[in-house]
Parts: sequence; C-alpha cells; structure tokens
Amino acid sequence: MKQLQQLDQRILPPVGNVLARVFRGAQRLRAFTVVVGVVAVTATLLAVHRDDRPRSDPSLGDVLRVGVAEGASIPAYLQAGKDELAALPGDAPVYALVSFTAYLGPERLPPVLTDVAVSSVFARVPLPREQTELVRLGAYKLPDDVVVGMDETARRKTEEAQHYRDLLARADNLPEENRQLYLAGAIVADKEATAYREHCSCVYAAVVHASPAALRAVAARPETRGVDPITEMQRLDRTVFLPPLPEQTTVAEPISEGAGTVVASPEPS
Repeated sequence: MKQLQQLDQRILPPVGNVLARVFRGAQRLRAFTVVVGVVAVTATLLAVHRDDRPRSDPSLGDVLRVGVAEGASIPAYLQAGKDELAALPGDAPVYALVSFTAYLGPERLPPVLTDVAVSSVFARVPLPREQTELVRLGAYKLPDDVVVGMDETARRKTEEAQHYRDLLARADNLPEENRQLYLAGAIVADKEATAYREHCSCVYAAVVHASPAALRAVAARPETRGVDPITEMQRLDRTVFLPPLPEQTTVAEPISEGAGTVVASPEPS
C-alpha cells in the first residue's frame, strides 16, 4: 500500500474536483480544490467498457476513459467487467474500478475493500432529484482518510453556500431567474455540507489495486455491484472515471430535477 501511495503522489496532480450541479440556467463547470492527502480529480468523461476495442487510442497523451457512457447499458457494462475479471490470468496486481450497490458510509468500506490497496473513492450526496457534486477523495487508509476528506469537503461546501448568498445579496439588478439560481445553489450546498459533516452514506465507488484473486473476492461481496479491471492503464493521471450511480439500473443518465433542467455553477466573485 505504501508503494501505491508513493506512486499516486508522484503521478497524480492535485487538481480540483469537478462541480456538476443541476439548476435552471446555462451549463458551466467549475473546479474546486479538495485537500485530502493526494486527491486525483478528473473531468466528468464517460466511456463504455467494450471488449472489441481498447478504451483509449495508443497515441501519446491520450486519456484512458473508464466507466459507462451516458445512454449506454449499465447491465452490459457490468457483465463486460465480470467477464474480464473472470478471465484475468496469474497473480499480477491490476487496478480496477469497483462500484457499489448502494451509497456507503466510511465505516462500511473496510469490510468490502479488505485485502486490496485503495487509491481513492468517489462520493456524492444523493439528494432526490438533484445533481450534486461528484467528489473524488484520496483514500489510502480506510475509513480515516474518507472521514478526513468528508470533513474537508463539508468546509468547502459551507464556503460555497456562503458564496452563493454573497452573489444573491449583490443581485438586486439581476433577473429573478438568476436570483433563484443563487438561492437554490446556497440551499443545495448547505445540504451537502451537512451530509459530509455527518460522514454520510455517500461513497459509491473506489479505485483499487490488487491481484485477480483479491478482486474476485471483492466482487463476491454483497455490497459490490461491479468490478472493472483496468489492465491497459499506464498512468492514473491520464485516466478518467465515471462508475454507474447506485440508483441507475438500466442506462447511465444525467440526474435531473425534471425536463428542461441544465447544469449551472455560481459566477466567480
């Protein structure tokens, strides 16, 4: 595990988390910094796991995309991972993207991910009909690193909520639609801050490194939804992830408040 941590610290840049929040307005993405050990945050790029072609081009600098594409079949993605895991030869450890059947709290992670080296976990606050931020937290030691990451995210979300309220206070001459955006942003950010402060059941996936036998053991646990081996990965900092969310069972779809909603983020102060 120490070697894995040193590897990730060397190759993963401390970039910001991608914010994807649903409100009515224009679609924009805004990055926030998360200070939790080494946090690897990637753009919200999606990819279908397919056996008939590689998940990335061999050209230098190309990004390996791991996950399930928007609109693609989640059962097909999970079955492809299951087939690849069963066919893995030997004992050489590989990276894998593990998705869970439900959102888990920090204390539930160690029994599920025992005997594997964890690099990071993915979390979001599952608010009904809200697209809350997808957060990736460095998590070499479970559950301690996840708890620290959630505490840091709670502080950041409190600041984000205040930022929205500051914008609202200066929005006297703006259309009512803009004011509603800022108000909704503050409300959702406050809810996220509260959830992370309470160390919520918010973790839905993890990136791990282990032998095929250990990965198969993880796959057999009831909390595990799927294990996607990443045998072609060369560098974590050139890999982007989007595992399926627990509530999505048929196809991967963006979470929305209803028809016509889009993603928005607050204007910078």
